[in-house]
Amino acid sequence: MPYFEMEKHMKKMMMIGAALAALSSTAAMAQTTSAPPRPVLKAEATVTGDLVRIGDLVENAGMIAGEPIFRAPDLGMSGTVPAAAVVEAVRAHALIGLDTAGLTDVKVTRAARMIPASAVEDEVSRALAEQYQLGAAKDITINFDRAVRAMYVSPSAIGEPRVSRLIYDARSGRFDADIELPTGAASRGTLRLGGRAVATLEVVVLAHAVERGAVLRDADIDIERRPRAEVGRDAITDRDRVVGLAARESLQAGRLVRSIDLMRPEIVQRNETVTLVYEIPGIMLTVRGKATEGGAQGDVISVLNEQSKRLIQGVVVAPGRVVIGMGSPRLAANLPQFGETRSSTPVR
Repeated sequence: MPYFEMEKHMKKMMMIGAALAALSSTAAMAQTTSAPPRPVLKAEATVTGDLVRIGDLVENAGMIAGEPIFRAPDLGMSGTVPAAAVVEAVRAHALIGLDTAGLTDVKVTRAARMIPASAVEDEVSRALAEQYQLGAAKDITINFDRAVRAMYVSPSAIGEPRVSRLIYDARSGRFDADIELPTGAASRGTLRLGGRAVATLEVVVLAHAVERGAVLRDADIDIERRPRAEVGRDAITDRDRVVGLAARESLQAGRLVRSIDLMRPEIVQRNETVTLVYEIPGIMLTVRGKATEGGAQGDVISVLNEQSKRLIQGVVVAPGRVVIGMGSPRLAANLPQFGETRSSTPVR
């Protein structure tokens, strides 16, 4: 065969081979295109509406993904669907060959936004404080007739609970209220609640019983809320006003602490030996005495002059030190320190 004819024959064979390769590639592509991904069951799903659709439970559901097959759980709740029930439900929509991936159940959760019970209580307290002047909202204690639990609304719900109607009886403390709850993008539901509201105050109470004269420490007291009507004006609300003072008398545990219950700590005890001081310009006299009663700094107490056996009244100015006839607190500041004496002449 001449050379030019062989070359022509080879070119022809190459063209035939290329055509066959192209046809093979086209056939393979056509085969791939005609075999869609296999539908597979999901292990869990979250839905936002009232209905569970095929596409929520099945990957690669195709054109029937939007078809509803079950009712969704309540807002914020979860439930399970048997895999066999899903297979049966999708068969009615001509979906055959669902791969269950070895699953026996599918977990379905209804998406929601939670409104805590505290948000409803806070809103009622706010409305009572504004409409009926019951003091600060944080100081109003609410007791509903029935337990208020957390509520769930649609994720698309806008806004927070708000009181739309409120009636309050100051004598009994009873209230009735309508609370609007957001339920959707533009709608609201109404919750009707009743109960009692009490204006309260944080006060200092005793954590345990204390004896007369005991100096109160931080561990001896607690802070509790009490009805404001039962507290009175002399009740102490600041623990710093209690710590460091002494009980004027024995007090029981749980007692509300009032200003009348406290005194400055006694720095002179009854029957304690003290130094009696009498000072006039240029002269200071001291003598031993015996306190017949206890006293805090600045208190006037009776002291027995152990030399003359006479009762003398004086002012407590320091531990174990009583000034007689002191006309001004200024004199106490000018007294010498313990151990100093300007004269040892005894008082008679």
